[in-house]
Amino acid sequence: MSGNLIAIIVIMVLLLVLAGIIYYAYCNIRKKLRDTSRMLFGTDSMIEGMKQREKEVEMTPKSVSSATNLYMPSIMRDFPEFHYDEMKSRAENVLTSYLQSITKQNPALLSEGTRELKEQLRLRLEMLQNQSQKESFENIHIHRTEIHQYRKQRGRQSIVLQTAVEYFHALKENGKVIRGSEEHKEQAKYNVELVYIQDQDMIENQEDAGLGLNCPNCGAPLPGLGAKKCIYCDTPIVEYNLRVWNFSRVEEV
Repeated sequence: MSGNLIAIIVIMVLLLVLAGIIYYAYCNIRKKLRDTSRMLFGTDSMIEGMKQREKEVEMTPKSVSSATNLYMPSIMRDFPEFHYDEMKSRAENVLTSYLQSITKQNPALLSEGTRELKEQLRLRLEMLQNQSQKESFENIHIHRTEIHQYRKQRGRQSIVLQTAVEYFHALKENGKVIRGSEEHKEQAKYNVELVYIQDQDMIENQEDAGLGLNCPNCGAPLPGLGAKKCIYCDTPIVEYNLRVWNFSRVEEV
């Protein structure tokens, strides 16, 4: 047997051994992947399992930090006429209209809010416009809203409500989606801040209309809306309630 033939046989044997090692390693890795997939996803296919997990994440609402039962007694002591169900509904409307305002690029769609919230929305729309971007929130669905915090700081009272929401969210630049998806739902969580503030619009409206600025007894002008009594005839004056609950901020968390 010639030396060349022996060399060829040796090379073929080595190649067969190498192929056997590679095949064994492949089978071993495949088995480990299958076992891992079964453990993590309950399916043999890792790819199929990851797709199932993505679908679960897409359909599972975010959990909200619920402290409603903790804070409601304090809120009701401070504000006996506070109506939680009404405020929760208002908060959800504000969040929905805020997102719709961004989608339609129309700040007038915001259902209500302080100047602070309106300015926040204006700046966001301005930023999108400056960057030639468009952001959309479609098929908005609210899952749950709870009180997250109750704050009292230097005369400013605020309640933070936390909402779990789902939607189709997409951020586009030059017509191309750069974040989010128009085909897959997204689960998100937002804080909506409700503050107890002086209603400047009410003050201005009442001053313009002259409401309550004259004594109901003698007709003399009153020194201001906070007057307790007429300085001319001492007739008691019913004060206007110029402090109201309104929404000051919307923030994704």
